[in-house]
Amino acid sequence: MKKIELKKTTAFLVAMAALAGMTMAAQVQAAEMKSVANDSSKAVVVDSSGNCVLSADGRAAMAPECGLMAPKAPEGDADGDGVVDSKDKCPNTPAGAPVDAMGCALDSDGDSVKDYKDKCPGTRKGAKVDMNGCEIIDSLTIDLTSDEFDFDSAVLKHAMKGALNDVAMKVMKSKGDESLMIIGHTDSVGFEAYNQGLSERRAQVVADYLGSLGVSSNRMATKGMGESQPIADNGTEEGRAKNRRVEIMTK
Repeated sequence: MKKIELKKTTAFLVAMAALAGMTMAAQVQAAEMKSVANDSSKAVVVDSSGNCVLSADGRAAMAPECGLMAPKAPEGDADGDGVVDSKDKCPNTPAGAPVDAMGCALDSDGDSVKDYKDKCPGTRKGAKVDMNGCEIIDSLTIDLTSDEFDFDSAVLKHAMKGALNDVAMKVMKSKGDESLMIIGHTDSVGFEAYNQGLSERRAQVVADYLGSLGVSSNRMATKGMGESQPIADNGTEEGRAKNRRVEIMTK
């Protein structure tokens, strides 16, 4: 008799446990369902944030149908500079180039050569630089009043050679890749065509002297301006002497 009662009790407990499980499952299912609004095509209506619009007389919808809509895919960064395309003001930045918040390559020393191209970072402010960002020597005008070109002469004198020695030393020590434009000038005495040739000879003699000091001829070009660009009054001997000059421009 006791065995029968024990079996009944056990069966009752099992039935109650099953009923409790079903109740919990129903509660979970109810928690996962929402009454939501539907449009004319029976599709769930969502708000601007992607959430379902609840409605007391709407139909029940299961999560995740009424959760947030799928997140948007992350924005692209086509040039891989760490700035997303929608904010990148300088697309197609070379790989590895340091950039600012706008995605544009940095120029830390302000020499107009971007850091990723700059072989001489930290150039002093205002310095003239080459395409690699390396400082080059400033332009020099040889217009010595104490030892200038003689009249109708393209022969360098002692003080002129001293000035050119200094130019060559600066070029040889410079980290930059200077290109030198050597320009010859004359006073206005004589025929214009003759003075043109004389100015060209003066420019060439300077180039030849710099070449003898080790400056590569590939870095030098010459040009004569004749009497066309005086810097002093050709009406006086002193003025004419100053006009018998050579200019060296760097670029």
